[in-house]
Amino acid sequence: MTLNLTSSGRPAKPAAGVQDSPAGTRKVPDGFVLGVATAAYQIEGARHEDGRADSIWDTFSHTPGAVANGDTGDIACDHYHRYVGDVALMRRLGVQSYRFSTSWARVCPDGRTVNPKGLDFYERLVDSILDAGITPWLTLYHWDLPQALEDRGGWPVRETADRFVDYALAVHDRLGDRVSTWTTLNEPWCSAFVGYTSGEHAPGRQSPSDGLAAAHHLMLGHGQAVAALRERDPALKLGLTLNFTVADPVDPSNPSDVEAARRIDGQMNRIFLDPIFRGEYPADVLEDVRGLGLETHIKDGDLATIATPIDVLGVNYYNGGAFSHLPPQSALNAAPATSRPTRSPFPAADGVHGHPRGLPVTSMDWEVQPEGLTRLLVRLHEEYTGPADTALHVTENGAAFDDEANESGFVQDEDRVSYVRSHLASVLDALDAGVPVQGYFYWSFLDNFEWAWGYAKRFGIVRVDYETQARTPKASALDFARIISTRELPSGGNDV
Repeated sequence: MTLNLTSSGRPAKPAAGVQDSPAGTRKVPDGFVLGVATAAYQIEGARHEDGRADSIWDTFSHTPGAVANGDTGDIACDHYHRYVGDVALMRRLGVQSYRFSTSWARVCPDGRTVNPKGLDFYERLVDSILDAGITPWLTLYHWDLPQALEDRGGWPVRETADRFVDYALAVHDRLGDRVSTWTTLNEPWCSAFVGYTSGEHAPGRQSPSDGLAAAHHLMLGHGQAVAALRERDPALKLGLTLNFTVADPVDPSNPSDVEAARRIDGQMNRIFLDPIFRGEYPADVLEDVRGLGLETHIKDGDLATIATPIDVLGVNYYNGGAFSHLPPQSALNAAPATSRPTRSPFPAADGVHGHPRGLPVTSMDWEVQPEGLTRLLVRLHEEYTGPADTALHVTENGAAFDDEANESGFVQDEDRVSYVRSHLASVLDALDAGVPVQGYFYWSFLDNFEWAWGYAKRFGIVRVDYETQARTPKASALDFARIISTRELPSGGNDV
C-alpha cells in the first residue's frame, strides 16, 4: 500500500532549522515529540496464546450485558500476530514515539510467575519499534489485572501493590536495556473508580469503599515500582499517566455550583496529584470521603512512598465539564450501550450534576473543549510539575466519530482532523504561556476494543476492518503525518 502522506498532492518536506512558518500555520518546535498510543488488551488479541491467562477484562467482557454487543478482546486487532506490519505503518507515517502497554496477564499469567514467552513477544515488539527509528514508551499497567489477583482481592487488597512491583521488575529484566521511558500506571482513576465503584469497567464492582482502597494501593504500587526501577537504573525516565478533567461551576457566582465543581476536581484530579507531588491527600477530599474507609488503608510510610519523585507526568485529556448542584434540563449521555447496571464513579459526589454547554460533541457525547487542555497544562505546571521539575507530555488525546469508510476502506474524517489540530494548537498555546510540554500522543493509533463500548466506537487514525484485519490510514492519519513531517500546524480549515 502506498501512502500519500500529504493527501493534497504536495510532497511533505521537513522544516528542520526553519523558524518562521508560512502564513496560516504555526511552528511545531523541532524537539516536540509527536506520537501515537495503544493499550495491550485493546489491540493484541491472542487471549490464551503462548501462556497468557485471563485478565479482569477477559472475564468482564465475557459477562453478559457488560460490553456493548457482547464484544470481547479475544482477537481485537490481532496485533500479537500483526505487530510487524503495524510498526511498519507507524514508520511510514513518520511517528516519532509509540506509547504501548505490556499485559500483566501475558507476562505473569497467575499474577506472580514469570512467563518467558510473554516477555519474548514484547522483546520482539520493542526491537521492531527501535529498528523503525521510533522511540518506545512503555506503560506497565493499562487496566488488565490478572484475574488470579482479582480472585485474591484485586487492587483493594494491599498485596496487589507488591505483586505489581515484581511484575515491573520482570519486564525491566528483559526490556530495561532498550526502553528509557517507563510509566507505571495508566489512568488509575479509571482503574479504581470506574472499575471498583461505578462497575462500568472491569472487574465491575460497585463500591465507593473498594474504589478508594484500590486508588490508594494503585498509587502505593506506583511509588514502590518507581523506587525499585530507579534503584535498578537511575538513568530511566519514570512516571505515570493520569486522566484529568477541567471542572467548572455552571454558575461561578453560586456557592453550591462552586462546591459541586470542587468535589469533582478533588475526587478526579487532586486525589492523585496531591499524594504524588505533595505526599498528602487533600484535606477537603479526606473530609468528602470520611467514613468510606480510606484512612484505614493508609499505613506509616505509604505517602512518602507514593511521593517518590518522578521524571515525567503523562496527561490524558479528552474534555472538561460544567457542574452544578441542580440537575440539567437535558443531559449528555456518555454511557455505553450495555444492560448491566452501574452507578457514579465518584465515591462522594451525590447531588453533583454535569451540564451540557452547547459545545460540539463526539459520537460518545463527549464535549469537544480544546481550550480546557491549555488551562489544564498551565495549572499542572504552576501547581505541581513546575515546582517538582517534572516533565509534561500529553499522553492521550483523541475522539470517536461515526466514521464512514468508502469502498477501499478510506475514511475522510474531517471532524477528527479538526479535533487533532485544535488540541495541538491548545498545547502550543500552553507552550507560548511558558509551560514546557514535551510531546503529544494521539489516542489511538488503531481503531480498537473500546472497553465497555466494544467495537462500536472508533478512535483510531488508522481504520481497522475487524473482519479482514485490514489497516487503512484515515485522512486524520495523513494530516498527522504531514504535521510531523513539516513541523507545521495549520491554523484552521480542513484542507485534507
